[in-house]
Amino acid sequence: MLIVVGIATGFIIGIVAALLGVAGGEPLIPTIVLLFGADLKLAGSLSLAVSLPTMLVGFARYSRDQSFTVLSRNKAFVLYMAAGSIVGTFIGGLLLGVVPISFLLPILAAILILSSIKVWQHK
Repeated sequence: MLIVVGIATGFIIGIVAALLGVAGGEPLIPTIVLLFGADLKLAGSLSLAVSLPTMLVGFARYSRDQSFTVLSRNKAFVLYMAAGSIVGTFIGGLLLGVVPISFLLPILAAILILSSIKVWQHK
């Protein structure tokens, strides 16, 4: 049953990720925590592992239909955001064993709530 649920949720998340142009981490972490009962840190690691192939397929698909042409108009933003993400990921990896889940859960919940409100209000 776990395999069937994993395939079904992966399929749905893959579709959502492709439609929104994301890696799938946004719905992946809550899905892994809620449906599969993984703790938050394990869910984050699993999300990274699942997101990589999702990003590669999405990148290939978006490249094929010229959807990335918008990047050339936003090079500075992309470079700054990527640089910050790389440094942040490195530091976050160092903090992974130090920061307790009891601290991470409310932060994740707040980010998801605020993000959903912002997305819902987007026109």
